[in-house]
Amino acid sequence: MTYKRVGRIPVWGVPDQGAVEQMNTCARSAFRVALMADHHLGYAVPIGGVVAYEEEISPSGVGFDIACGNKAVLLDADAREVQKNISCIMDDIQRHISFGMGRSNQERVDADLFCDDPAWNIEVAADLKDLARRQLGTVGSGNHYVDLFVDEQERVWCGVHFGSRGLGHKLASHFIRAGGGHDGMMVEPVCFRVDSDLGEQYLACMHLAGRYAYAGRDWVCAKVAEILGAHAIDSVHNHHNFAWNERHDSRNLWVVRKGATPCFPGQRSFIGGSMGDISVIIRGRVSEESNASLYSTVHGAGRVMSRTAAAGKRRWKKGKLVQRTEGSISREMMLEWICTFNDVELRGAGTDESPHVYKRLEDVLGYHASSLQIEHTLMPIGVCMAGDSEFDPYRD
Repeated sequence: MTYKRVGRIPVWGVPDQGAVEQMNTCARSAFRVALMADHHLGYAVPIGGVVAYEEEISPSGVGFDIACGNKAVLLDADAREVQKNISCIMDDIQRHISFGMGRSNQERVDADLFCDDPAWNIEVAADLKDLARRQLGTVGSGNHYVDLFVDEQERVWCGVHFGSRGLGHKLASHFIRAGGGHDGMMVEPVCFRVDSDLGEQYLACMHLAGRYAYAGRDWVCAKVAEILGAHAIDSVHNHHNFAWNERHDSRNLWVVRKGATPCFPGQRSFIGGSMGDISVIIRGRVSEESNASLYSTVHGAGRVMSRTAAAGKRRWKKGKLVQRTEGSISREMMLEWICTFNDVELRGAGTDESPHVYKRLEDVLGYHASSLQIEHTLMPIGVCMAGDSEFDPYRD
């Protein structure tokens, strides 16, 4: 058995005291809980946390970036040609896809969800529709990325990681306030009964944000394929900040995963490491640990250093960086790591996203080895993220 129980919490990996304390608070109103191997402290609910409720839903549990998730697409591009031209390709990705706040590309991005989703009739969602239209297809900042990989068969993959942008952040903020939530880490999570007015509205808005995040990741992957003159021949797509109605222990439960990936037997998922580490395509499998984890696994490698510790303190004014102090990780250290690892072609990125600040993905996956199998190992050849001076109020 590769997990241990800390009280009533099954914990994979080395228990983080703060995250365990948070989860103990969550467990008071939950039917079951679990912590994945990439867990660490989050707002009200730990990242890497899984919380199952019988008749409640938690906006705090889903988090501010509703439906943040990953998509990976296998492309029919020639790996040797892509690697030979990787510098120009990454320039094109940075030019045509918007990172940080606002949009830099001129293309209008649309989706059926703007016309056919009844959640827009809810007042808070209606007020955000124009913002959502403007931001669809943008990636944001923080740990969100567009990457190119080569797998063990020398095939090219595009992988992206981001969520529902300002739409999700503002929806989450609204419902957390409506539920009397407080700012801070060590606070009670907000919960609604699913049959209450707020619960029904939140679920409708959460599913709207889920469709929006899927549409944004679909568009970005299609744009990368267009830049490469390639076509998608396989894809894997999953949320990791969301809630699902599932059957566990002969009960219907609302399973909230915050920075945790669904991993049912046979289910495929894309899990990203840092810019200086592998990423993987996995498939869930049956085991005793699968049930203990509520059929969940990691969503990434997990942080070991805070953004402030890595990059220093920053002060923003009207969206512009006006003051900063140095952190523990220099840009030279970050570039040395990724060049040594796989000579990765990097665009953007701050030192708060350096490989130094993350665990190694292989290590955290090892804790979940009995409940998943690795189908493909992806080595990064190009990474594009927002720059370290990009302000984005919707970062997770």
